[in-house]
Amino acid sequence: MSEKEPGNPFEEIQRKIEEAVREGRFHMMPIGPFGAKARGDDAEESRAEPSDEDSGPQEQDEILERIRSFNLKPREIRDYLNRYVIRQDEAKKVLSVAVCDHYNHVRQCMDNPELAQKDYHKQNIIILGPTGSGKTYLMRCIARLIGVPFVKADATKFSETGYVGADVEDLVRDLNRMAQGNTDLAQYGIIYIDEIDKIAAAQGLQGRDVSGRGVQINLLKLMEEAEVNLFSPTDMMSQMQAMMDVQGGGKPRRRTINTRHILFIVSGAFDRLAESVRKRIDTSTVGFGAPERGAGGAEEIFSYLHHVETQDFIKYGFEPEFIGRLPVRVSCDPLSAGDLAQILTSSEDNLLEQYRSDFRGYGIDFQVTPEAVKEIAIRAHREGTGARGLMTVFERVFRDFKFELPSTAIRSFEVTSDTVVAPRESLLALLKENQHLQRGVLKADIEAFQERFYQQSALEIEFDETACEALMDLCVESDRSMRSLCESLFKDFGHGLGIVARNTQNSSFRLGREYVDNPDRALSKLVTESFSPKREDSGT
Repeated sequence: MSEKEPGNPFEEIQRKIEEAVREGRFHMMPIGPFGAKARGDDAEESRAEPSDEDSGPQEQDEILERIRSFNLKPREIRDYLNRYVIRQDEAKKVLSVAVCDHYNHVRQCMDNPELAQKDYHKQNIIILGPTGSGKTYLMRCIARLIGVPFVKADATKFSETGYVGADVEDLVRDLNRMAQGNTDLAQYGIIYIDEIDKIAAAQGLQGRDVSGRGVQINLLKLMEEAEVNLFSPTDMMSQMQAMMDVQGGGKPRRRTINTRHILFIVSGAFDRLAESVRKRIDTSTVGFGAPERGAGGAEEIFSYLHHVETQDFIKYGFEPEFIGRLPVRVSCDPLSAGDLAQILTSSEDNLLEQYRSDFRGYGIDFQVTPEAVKEIAIRAHREGTGARGLMTVFERVFRDFKFELPSTAIRSFEVTSDTVVAPRESLLALLKENQHLQRGVLKADIEAFQERFYQQSALEIEFDETACEALMDLCVESDRSMRSLCESLFKDFGHGLGIVARNTQNSSFRLGREYVDNPDRALSKLVTESFSPKREDSGT
């Protein structure tokens, strides 16, 4: 063993980085979604509204000014939500009031900082209801209307501190990243946590996270008021960035953010809770006072969530202190087939418009009959996933249309109930009906290949009519695109015809059917002939 103990490798790294900074040899890229790529945590789960990558200090100042002068009324927020979300009238009302109360208080605290030091019970929200009923979309729309940063995550990815998993404080750090490191803006953002019912820790419930109680305790600290270190001890990049700021002589960033004005919303399906509430209500109303029981479908089961009480949450497995931090409680109702049809015809930015936009990218338009909308809604309702079922049905109906039609001459079509029931058969009928137009598309693809060939090789090729007919027949028979077919058949022609051009001083070639039937042999013959000396025509 050496008499001199080896030095700490991390201290050595830090020393070298400090030297590089002083000498100007090291530069850090911005951290966050608007600079270099931030942490790879669930890109689909953490997002800001708006998430404009060109957002700058001026826009951030405008958002802060909008918060400082917040003057929206609950009815105005409700009316905005009506443009995008179908039904959920009670949820819209409750959320609109809670959000207005919260940001009115924020505005008052910005005008009078002393007010922020007084006790204030934040209107954090818990939303209950089945999947696909619009819980997340409601809050995303509200965040978009106000303009504040918005972070969404699933509760199941978190674990109690000391266990494998994400730290709940990462949510606040993500919010700061969404605000491009503008802590003044991030402290007024919205944090949304879905699947909160999965961290209930009641005994006897199967599949619960063993650290669920610890996660609840950590969350309740954040939801009330806490100072969160923006530089996580496990995030080496953020630690290095902080060090670079100091070493580089720049203005040091704020190291903490207070959660006092961050609005927390949690949500979950709570299907087992609905059953528990039903049993409680049925037990307490035995006899003539008991409510009539229906067939026991999803609509009836989830309707009991409107009657949930604090004790129901505690019995379900939530800590009293945790549920006490969520004073605003609202339930979303399951969506019926009629609701899903209304989403397609009435709500802005609906899935039908999204698919129309997708097809317009290929220059194709389509119309949907009322009967088709009804059939789509019925099938989506059978999926049992609320509005998400629409995407499942749309993908099933339009998948082959998206694949086939962009390569055809078809520029419009109609979606009927028959299309929804049997999409593949409807597509084949549409293709057959427009088969006479396809030859023109294939001919245009051949001309496009000839143009690309010239751009790449400076050699002109032209297929005669027999070659074009052979290419079109082969394209149909092989079920390949004309581009792929030509690139495969004539992959060696750039080199081969280049040799011919050098030998003959001819850069223009007219190719007949033999070049399609056996391109290698035809090209080889042409190259070989180009090496033969020219003979004068003797007329014999």
